[in-house]
Amino acid sequence: MKTWSEVAEVQPLASKVITNSIQKDRISHAYLLQGERGTGKEEIALLIAKVLFCESSDGTEPCQTCSNCKRIDSHNHPDVHWIEPEGKSIKKEQVESLQKEFTYSGLESNRKVYIIKDADTLTTNASNRILKFLEEPSRQTTAIMLTENSQSIIPTIRSRCQVIDLKPLNPIYFKEKLIENGVNHQTALLMSALTNNIQEAIEWSENEWFAEARKLVVQLIEMLCKNTEDVYLFIHSHLLPHLKERKEQEKALDLLLLAFKDILYYHIGNEKALVFFDPADALLEKASMSFSQERILKCLNVILQAKRKLKQNVQPTLVFEQLALQIQR
Repeated sequence: MKTWSEVAEVQPLASKVITNSIQKDRISHAYLLQGERGTGKEEIALLIAKVLFCESSDGTEPCQTCSNCKRIDSHNHPDVHWIEPEGKSIKKEQVESLQKEFTYSGLESNRKVYIIKDADTLTTNASNRILKFLEEPSRQTTAIMLTENSQSIIPTIRSRCQVIDLKPLNPIYFKEKLIENGVNHQTALLMSALTNNIQEAIEWSENEWFAEARKLVVQLIEMLCKNTEDVYLFIHSHLLPHLKERKEQEKALDLLLLAFKDILYYHIGNEKALVFFDPADALLEKASMSFSQERILKCLNVILQAKRKLKQNVQPTLVFEQLALQIQR
């Protein structure tokens, strides 16, 4: 999404609210953009920054071609500051560094913008320091905070921001956009269930790692249907060597979760809802014979538990071994 017109297709209310503010020269001193991953938070933040610095804007639309627009796109504009978590959180020292920057006048103008990605990860001390910025707003300073979980942001910060709620992307729109970009129908269905980010979905659809991960999940389900002890050897020798990072392990569990949802949908005759399996896939029928509806619901629950354990940094080998054991019971 490079223009407000494109934003309006996906987030019509957010686009209308912000462009109205631009037209009336009433851009807020602080925005809190909240929405799921892939709903356009960063794109909207970039557009707001471009509007403020663009050398040749056309009404509400930045030109996208001037030096300022290009530098903002590449995160290289000296007066547009990005803060992202270092490790799991945004720390007090990062905000102190930002405050130091703001004691200087802008390098190219008196205007400054700071964008805080994953603002819900601000530590308590960092939140209190950001609050000082918001309590004494300068007309030449604009704060843009991005979050998937605004309830984790302290109320005093939320109350000083204009909160913009971003809606999940329409699955039909999402799927159509993927097909327009050359993604086949079945893969587009799967991607629309895994992510809200179109670019990410396109990259995954072309990624050999992802194709291999899906293949391994299919093989895991085949082994679970047989209820064989070989599943543990498979986890150690094939599955985990491919899933080296925690995000990769979480993605594999997401695929497994969608696969078991499909098995349940097949059980109840809702083939239209399938996203992981093709309706004609022989494994789908085999799995539905191996797992009762009650057992599938149990499997869905233990997969969700496994995801929580990964987030709690439980050792991945233990997580996947326990998961296989619980599914086979």
